[in-house]
Amino acid sequence: MKKIKRLMSSLLAAALLLTAAPTAFAAMNDTGFSDVAADAWYADAVDYIRDNGLMSGTSATTFSPNTEASRSMLAAILYRAAGGPAVSGSAAFSDVAADAYYADAVAWAAETGIVSGYGNGLFGSNDSVSREQIATILWRYAGSPSAGAGQDFADESTIAVYAADAVDWARANGIVNGKEGNRFDPQGSATRAQVATILRNYMTLAQGGEQTPETGNGNVLVVYFSATGSTEKVVHTIADTLDADLFELVPTDPYTADDLDWTTDGSRVNAEHDDPAQRMVELTASTVDNWDEYDTVFIGYPIWWGIAAWPVDSFIAANDFTGKTIVPFSTHGGSSFAGTPGTIRELEPGAEIVDGLTISRNSIQDAEQEIIGWLDGLDL
Repeated sequence: MKKIKRLMSSLLAAALLLTAAPTAFAAMNDTGFSDVAADAWYADAVDYIRDNGLMSGTSATTFSPNTEASRSMLAAILYRAAGGPAVSGSAAFSDVAADAYYADAVAWAAETGIVSGYGNGLFGSNDSVSREQIATILWRYAGSPSAGAGQDFADESTIAVYAADAVDWARANGIVNGKEGNRFDPQGSATRAQVATILRNYMTLAQGGEQTPETGNGNVLVVYFSATGSTEKVVHTIADTLDADLFELVPTDPYTADDLDWTTDGSRVNAEHDDPAQRMVELTASTVDNWDEYDTVFIGYPIWWGIAAWPVDSFIAANDFTGKTIVPFSTHGGSSFAGTPGTIRELEPGAEIVDGLTISRNSIQDAEQEIIGWLDGLDL
């Protein structure tokens, strides 16, 4: 899937040169591993990291996608991506044997400050790498770039202080996504399949400046706002199926979990709902480079009080859709599409509005085939 371009460090540029590959991933016929099905969600990532020499199988025929990845394994992967630079000495950790396959990698990771030990002479070689650790390690590998706070995860308070900036950066760049219920699960272990996907996401980020979609094979753009992560799940299926470009609507003042609590009088969404003048939410980016190249624009959003979440209005107001085809899709908690397609039609009379799709947040996990069937019916 294509990712939104962001400003990256020179170290990332070097890594990209070492792992040059297309950023659009075609459907696979055979992964080469008996335990990685061609239609597995991580199949293209496994293919990418294997072809670029970042990870190999656990045997000649198996990848062991569900096996937890270790800290030493991740250090070895990044060491390979950096080209295996020379190290000045051996790893000063009691749990890293001098003849271990990852010894040089751990020494390099410690020297560069990318992966540190536990502070008691231990590296934690065989410990599973957690989700917040992998975000932090990749963030350091990229040169510790700055990132806006972005949308909070529901379990934001459980993310370690040392990992907070890294998690914001990883989410903003689509490197590490959240889990069901807008959770990050910071202490959760990462499997080899997850690590392969995260590394593929990271290594295929291109250098760029302002938020802008990459130029792809088609002329389809998916614009979306996802407050809690539900709409984003639909987005991934659409983009993967159509090989579409992505453009996320990110409020300049991100919504926190408290902001989104509609059950609390005076919360931000309640105040904005009661005063339409407050609904024109400022976005970090509201216009799209190469806008004229897109014939079809999918617009995705959650339903709030029977209408599209208002960051969508800000985007529509900033762009001219004349001559374009708009395909709306939404997630809801029981209100279905309500009148939102008609509202979009009123806002953009010069565009063609086609039949959209709305999915209950409770059924998103099982909706992939429904989404693909709907897309096939659009005949794009």
